[in-house]
Amino acid sequence: MKTKLKVAIVFNEANPDLYIKPDDASPKELNFVPYFEVENLTPIEEYEILAKRLCKFGFDAYTLNIKDDIGFLLKDFKKNRPDVVFNFIELYRENSRLEMNVVGVLDLLGITYTGASPISLANCQNKVLAKRLLNSHGIETPRFILIKEIPKNFKHNLNFPLIVKPAYEDASVGIENESIVENNKGLKERVKHVLSSFQQPALVEEFIDGRELNVAVFGDEDPVALPISEIDFSAMPDNLYNIVSYQAKWDSLHEAYHKTIPSCPADLPLEIELKAKEIALASFKTMECRDYARVDMRLTKDNKIFVLEVNPNPDLTEGAGFMRSSEAAGYTYEQVLEKIIYFAWARKKST
Repeated sequence: MKTKLKVAIVFNEANPDLYIKPDDASPKELNFVPYFEVENLTPIEEYEILAKRLCKFGFDAYTLNIKDDIGFLLKDFKKNRPDVVFNFIELYRENSRLEMNVVGVLDLLGITYTGASPISLANCQNKVLAKRLLNSHGIETPRFILIKEIPKNFKHNLNFPLIVKPAYEDASVGIENESIVENNKGLKERVKHVLSSFQQPALVEEFIDGRELNVAVFGDEDPVALPISEIDFSAMPDNLYNIVSYQAKWDSLHEAYHKTIPSCPADLPLEIELKAKEIALASFKTMECRDYARVDMRLTKDNKIFVLEVNPNPDLTEGAGFMRSSEAAGYTYEQVLEKIIYFAWARKKST
């Protein structure tokens, strides 16, 4: 009989009042036909639903919003003594680079938590370091330059079109349709935008034209690659580039959200499928991920694979992203959550 573990679902929404819906709220009219249902749930509501699902599945689960104050977590730990923290913290005090510091505190206090360690979060979030680590292990990524300040001229040997990203963000923050540039004039304008808006260097990469594949990796000691999901761009209008922008991921009222349609499992030749999974597993291990991660990559017409991002602790929304691949592998939503919790619990028992 399994131990009934106490699980704290920990997240950070500093201003929960922003999610209170006005009584007279009415659906916004869209100037396009939506593919997905427009979701009205707030992140806080989703965490509450997740806790209820875990309770029905045999856990003693509850939610905790730390509201930009690590003290809330410390007080709760002393009071409730959770066996495992299900870590959903992605930023602290509006700074995504402090995500690693929060789990560092958990490590110092001996609190068991799900997902990536501080070093993995740090290495994956630093896009330049991530590329160098991956390249050192023979994993190809798009050619790039890093720009810390506006130079007098943009001398480089990269091939247009280029994509310009903030160097230290994740979850597609700062990646928009305007991130793709076709010439040096556009490059200069977009780099200026990144430097001023995000107060960090701009990563400039060659834009890889091709099929976009998302490979979910699941496990800790013996990770496995799950069925591959592909983003279908065939419905994307001419005014939008074939990229998974921030709006495509998170803004259910934006057209890009409804024109980046996932297909899982992807229709790939077996040789390419096996190669993509091999690269995903190598990327997972190189970046020291654990429990669950998603490796985003592009497949060119000549069957070359380039890794775009390694995403530790990806979104676990039911029916989307990581969960889509898990469901294709035969797991239920609750089974995936249970396994992630027990991956963390096994680490505690082994120490």
